[in-house]
Amino acid sequence: MIQSSKNKYLNQQGGVISLVILLISACLIALLIVTFVFRSYQVDGISMENTLQNNNMLIVWKLPRTWSMITGHQYVPKRGNIIVFNESNLLGCGQAGTKQLIKRVIGLPGDTVTIKNGHYFIYNKKHPHGFDPGITLGFNKNFPPTYGSTHITLGAHQIFVSGDNRPNSCDSRIFGPINTNQIVGQLILRFYPFNEIKVF
Repeated sequence: MIQSSKNKYLNQQGGVISLVILLISACLIALLIVTFVFRSYQVDGISMENTLQNNNMLIVWKLPRTWSMITGHQYVPKRGNIIVFNESNLLGCGQAGTKQLIKRVIGLPGDTVTIKNGHYFIYNKKHPHGFDPGITLGFNKNFPPTYGSTHITLGAHQIFVSGDNRPNSCDSRIFGPINTNQIVGQLILRFYPFNEIKVF
């Protein structure tokens, strides 16, 4: 009877230890996923209307950026992708401190970005006469006019980002191009509101 009780106690103790290990492992896996693979975000503001609305819930894919850090290679998103990035130069937007912003990629490393007739135009070796990325890639549907006098050639590690709500967006027209190492990840899914679920 004493031996049996002891074995029962050991079995219970072993079960508790296994449960604790399982819970710790689950927390570590969740932390690794959020840090390096994907993360949910909530839109705060109107700078990406009408593509994204205030309070939309999103999933941002972080793995390509993580892989670039592991391999030591630069992560350059595709033109037209919507990305989340860290930005600290926000005084021109009337804000202080570093914030995570969500914008659309307009210009890639080596591009010259300019604004004419209410549209962005991109000039590079492949397009020496320029092109409107919104029209060419099909994401510029019913966007408001693009204001400003931007004319900038991007460095080897720089991209130019813009909000889709062009008159009401603090973006590279104000704080300048961002470095690719500022990128957190790429938007892949809007999952809320449930009637507006969309894959990007």
